[in-house]
Amino acid sequence: MRTIILKVVSQGVVTYLPSKQQEGEQVAKCTIRLKELGGKYENEYMCTLFGNSALGIFYEGEVVLAALRFQVHEVNGNCYQDVICNDIIKLPK
Repeated sequence: MRTIILKVVSQGVVTYLPSKQQEGEQVAKCTIRLKELGGKYENEYMCTLFGNSALGIFYEGEVVLAALRFQVHEVNGNCYQDVICNDIIKLPK
C-alpha cells in the first residue's frame, strides 16, 4: 500500500453492487482520477472507491491524502491491474 498526497482530477458517478460479505446488502462504488502534485506530466491513477469513501464528494483541484492499494488479477489469460483507494482524506487549503 502507498499513501501519498494527490490532486483530484475527476470523480465518477456512484453505483451500487451486491455485497459479498452480507447477503441482500449493497455497497457503493465509484471511480476517482487522482494526479501527483508537480508539473503537467505527473503520474495519474484511476482508482476505485468503495463504501462510505465512494459516497464522499471530491471536486476537481482538491488536494487529498490517499492510501492506494495496487492489485493484479488474471482473467482468461489476460492480466489486469486494479488501483483501490482504501482511504481518502481532504486536506485543508
